[in-house]
Amino acid sequence: MIVFESARTLAARIRKRELSAVEVVAAFIAQVERVNPQVNAIVTFLPEAALEEARRIDARLARGEPAGPLAGLPIAYKDMIPTRGVRTTFGSPIFADNVPAQDHAIVERLRAAGVVMLGKTNTPEFAAGSQTFNPVFGATKNPYDLAKTCGGSSGGAAVAVACGMLPFADGSDLGGSLRNPGNFNNVVGFRPTPGRVPYYPTTDVWATLSVIGPIARTVDDAAFLLSAMAGPDARSPITIEEPGERFARALERDMRGVRIAWWSSAGGTLAGADPIPVDARVSRVLERARPVFESMGCIVEEAHPDLRGAAEAFHVLRALSFVQRYKELLERHRDLIKPTVVWNIEQGLALDAPRIARAMALRSELFGRMRQFLERYDFLAMPVNQVPPFPLTQPYPDTINGVALESYIDWMKSAYYVTVTSHPAISVPAGFTDDDPPLPVGLQLVGRHRDDFGVLQVARAFEAATRVAGRRPPIA
Repeated sequence: MIVFESARTLAARIRKRELSAVEVVAAFIAQVERVNPQVNAIVTFLPEAALEEARRIDARLARGEPAGPLAGLPIAYKDMIPTRGVRTTFGSPIFADNVPAQDHAIVERLRAAGVVMLGKTNTPEFAAGSQTFNPVFGATKNPYDLAKTCGGSSGGAAVAVACGMLPFADGSDLGGSLRNPGNFNNVVGFRPTPGRVPYYPTTDVWATLSVIGPIARTVDDAAFLLSAMAGPDARSPITIEEPGERFARALERDMRGVRIAWWSSAGGTLAGADPIPVDARVSRVLERARPVFESMGCIVEEAHPDLRGAAEAFHVLRALSFVQRYKELLERHRDLIKPTVVWNIEQGLALDAPRIARAMALRSELFGRMRQFLERYDFLAMPVNQVPPFPLTQPYPDTINGVALESYIDWMKSAYYVTVTSHPAISVPAGFTDDDPPLPVGLQLVGRHRDDFGVLQVARAFEAATRVAGRRPPIA
């Protein structure tokens, strides 16, 4: 079935003209038409424009002209990514009819690589929170249980990939928005090192909390998409001066002797100076995954970094970014903004200089402690999130194991604690809960700063050993 072939394989077959770009794009269009009404993942759909672009690619290939390494593969961009001439709503009624005049940098790059735009994927309002629903398009459903959330904020992207409506997708990640929907939908979500993928246009070109990265059904395909997304851009002063093409290389690696720090959640808690509650269903799946690393010859030890201050640093700097992006919208359109976003903006407005300075200092300390920790270990393994997929009607979890959570994102501490350290992290499928129906659980693997390739390598080795990623949603 074309739509479940690997992206690399499809790209190679198109280049060899074993398949036409039109055939490939038409197959994905048919899958969208069949499956999307059940899950609401793709919210702007451009089949005719996509087929026209596929015809142009086939014509170039027929003339022997280069068409790009990803030529003929379709993508639907997250509805936070500006696309010239195509509606981009940010999940907000304020922007329900917004049509940008400029493309985002990754849209430019992927077009140059031959990717065909098929539409846009659903996101929470302003990508705030990891439950994908908004007043413009409604909620996106989890394909493994339509009564559950798909996570977010790149929820539409993850569901579209899981269901074979796209071969891969882009997403963004501030507090876990690539990793969380990867985790909830049995696909791969990779948060690269800040600067790996250019983030332009943006209100703060120096910002490093939010990054853009790939979602795919396999680690290999995530790396393939990253190879076209990554690389320096003069408009983004923090981009890493390393070409993206290196991520197209083979990921095989001998794992014998690789040191894995296992941050255990057995007993329902991630231990440390700031204990983090973890749902027992998540812990059970991940504890069964631990022997996989030992079977590959890894040295696995229970250990965790000192992340004291991560919650404070993250909440302060996140609130500051909400002021930067949305203060003027709050002044003009308060009644059209969801309460949690209003709360975030007002949290930022209440900050003073000493509080912001302290958060910046804490973040520097956290980076240093994580760097030193990963001098002793090659990788850190830990939960992506602290809960499995929860009911679609529930905006966010407010308790775990009877422990009350302080904010609407605190069920994601295990993800956003890593964010604040600026280290690359991936969610890779690890297993399923014992629920009826079973729900996906991913494993988070964290690597050294800028060792994005190494993170992809260890994730691919784990994926190959478990084969969990091959399990498809029943509706697909």
